[in-house]
Formats: sequence, C-alpha cells, structure tokens
Amino acid sequence: MPELLLAKLMKKEQLKQDIFKFSVYAPSIVNNSKPGHFVEIRISEQTEPFLRRPISIYNLNKEEGILEFIFQVKGKGTQILSKKEEGELIDIIGPLGYGTFKYDEYKNLAIIGGGIGVFPLYELAKCAKADNKNVSTYLGFRSKDFVLLENEFKNVSDEFILTTDDGSYSQKGFAINYLEKDIENGKIDSIFACGPLPMLKAVQKLALEKDIPCQISLEEKMGCGLGVCLGCAVKTAKSPKDAPEYLHVCKAGPVFYANDVEF
Repeated sequence: MPELLLAKLMKKEQLKQDIFKFSVYAPSIVNNSKPGHFVEIRISEQTEPFLRRPISIYNLNKEEGILEFIFQVKGKGTQILSKKEEGELIDIIGPLGYGTFKYDEYKNLAIIGGGIGVFPLYELAKCAKADNKNVSTYLGFRSKDFVLLENEFKNVSDEFILTTDDGSYSQKGFAINYLEKDIENGKIDSIFACGPLPMLKAVQKLALEKDIPCQISLEEKMGCGLGVCLGCAVKTAKSPKDAPEYLHVCKAGPVFYANDVEF
C-alpha cells in the first residue's frame, strides 16, 4: 500500500545543468518498492503548484533505507523542487503503480532506454543482475552532452551499448538497431523499455514482429497518481475501434506489456 511520509533529503547531486539526483531517507517506501514503481512528490506547501509531480524511482538502497530519484527541471514545479537543500523534508507518496517490471521467467534480458527515460531502468538492471540474469543494456542519447549514468549501467550489465544520434560519443545511430541484431542472433528472450514515445513505438513494433515478450514503462502527466483524476489514460490495443477502451498509467501501469497498449 502507498504511504505518505516526510522524507529527509540526505544527498543532493547535480548531474547536468538541469538534472538532479536526490537521495531521501524513506525506509518504508524502499522496502515495499519494486523496479518500475514511482512516487508522487508535493512540490510546495503553498497553493501553487497544487498538483504533485510523478517521478520514477531510480535506485533503492534497502540496507540504508535510501530512495534515489532523478528528475529534469522542466517547469515551475521541478524548478522549485531543485532548490531543496540537504536536510529538508520532502512530502512523498509511494510506492505507486500496479504494473511493475517482471523478469523472473526470462534469462536473457534486453533493457533499452532513451534520454531521461533511462532513469527507471537502473533498478531493474541492478535487480536482474543480482538475480543472475544475463543483462544486455542499450541506451540512446541525442549527443554527448545528454549522456547520463553510463558507468552506473555498465556496472550492472553483462553487455552494454551506448549510442548517440549524431555520433558525438560512443556508437553512432540508434540503440534499437543494436538490439535488433542481438535478437536476430538469438541472444535475447525478453525486452524492457522506457524512453521517448518514438523509441517506444519502434521497440513495440520490433517486439511484435520478432515475437519477443516486451514490457514498456509509460510516462504520462498525472494529477493524483492514485487513479482518481483519470488524467493518464492510454488506449488498449484490443479495444473495438468504435468503442475504445482505456487503462490508466498510474493504476494499471506504469509498466505494460507491449501488446496490451496502443500509442
């Protein structure tokens, strides 16, 4: 069950000019969280911004009760959040989400992410590696300036590929091209993805064509994170065209099987 608590900000790191990593003390949330879960954060004690901000869980340190999340400053809310200092309390609800990453029945996992969508994939890769799964990670970024968490993912991956669209760092091209080659070579039995919508559409298409089980973490704007406001709807793939059916990312997701949703 989700819990509301005031979590102490233990460590604040600025990874890029507009990207921050917060480490907060939240043992009860940490102990109940799984890869793919997210939290909702109240930004201000004032009336504005009123709505909480959904942020995916990056890393769980269960021994120390530390929850880590990474966010990009995109608007007023995240700008206010970025001004928090170590020692301050942060109002958090979590863990949230019903659909989480499930990998127990697979052996050779492909984890693919793009841009800031890589954040929720780290805990998945770390846990899968600890459970003796073979982890192949494929990360794609626009250019060298946008590369994040390279060493962190390398440390929890058996095979690691990093690409940049413009070739300014590492491999030039798109991460999905390397994933496709490994699928064709029989090295992959499952796919787990999070990233920008065009990438997710391409991964979904590839998975369906190759008949590879695929789970996708979706990012949508959420007002409540609890299934009350109904603002994060995604269309189901099998619903009739004349009577479309929808699931809500915060409640049924954020992780879905690729053949269950339509972008």
